[in-house]
Amino acid sequence: MEVTAQPSSAKRDFIRYAEFNVPYEALETAMQADIDSYGSEHHINWIEPLAYLGAKYGGNFSSYKKKDLASILEKLKNGENMDDLAKDMKYYPYYYQVYSAVLGGFLGEYQVTVQDPEAPSKTVTETKYGLQVYSPIAKTFPFQHYDDFGASRSYGYQRNHLGHDLMAATGTPVIAVESGTVEVMGWNQYGGWRIGIRSFDKKRYYYYAHLRQNRPYQVDLTEGKVVNAGDVIGYVGRTGYSTTENVNNINTSHLHFGLELIFDESQKECDNEIWIDLYAITKLLQKHQSETFRVPETKEFYSISSGQAASSKVTASQNSESSASGSS
Repeated sequence: MEVTAQPSSAKRDFIRYAEFNVPYEALETAMQADIDSYGSEHHINWIEPLAYLGAKYGGNFSSYKKKDLASILEKLKNGENMDDLAKDMKYYPYYYQVYSAVLGGFLGEYQVTVQDPEAPSKTVTETKYGLQVYSPIAKTFPFQHYDDFGASRSYGYQRNHLGHDLMAATGTPVIAVESGTVEVMGWNQYGGWRIGIRSFDKKRYYYYAHLRQNRPYQVDLTEGKVVNAGDVIGYVGRTGYSTTENVNNINTSHLHFGLELIFDESQKECDNEIWIDLYAITKLLQKHQSETFRVPETKEFYSISSGQAASSKVTASQNSESSASGSS
């Protein structure tokens, strides 16, 4: 991650450039330290040690060493204060702000709806602490991915790929990673049928594209609707690369998953939007997948994990097929 000086004449002071290159191993270790210390005298905020390393490495995590993270975690476990540890790091506040924008909604207490073991046709609610965001692909549905951020794309014009492609079968349920408000639904010649969801703190804009032809969206989804993390929002497809709506011009069915950081509303749609590499984050999100089931009569999927099924007045007892049986 590079730090660029802002002109003194800027009317508003906000971050205009950022990258997120924290490797999966560091994310997983810091997250586990946060979860394990929750409720203890010295609870570790996982973003702090990651921002410390960001400042130490100048954002270049090719220099990452496990012992560096272990050392700072040990100091925090022993009660040392990050304000003191990072007091001589000029850019620590910058990295903390950027990493908080990326990860700020990821950990916390959350309620999960599960089947009642004593009454399988009913559900119960449990409170947990940990990842409260979900993988964008539903539980039991396979997908493949690799680090493709920045790869070349040529449809329309030459550009870099500013998202992460998850290869999955057409009809695979797409999951809302984080709770938020649906800002965009509809056709885009590049992304095909797509959905844009804004986090409640307005800092993250999640983009899900190339959805299924003819029936791209979960039936209850509308613009302006509030969705819960874990809800089914749509279905994987291969639409896009066409000025005509509802056309399959993508060779391989997949979900284009993107995350834009927004520090000021002027950044939402501009020439200098901040999109981040999601490869490591997608690996982390696989630790928390939304369990779904399919209603045969409507061929719609609903999330059991988020409580979407209950709010939609459908129950798991209506499901006569395993959610792993394939696409609708």
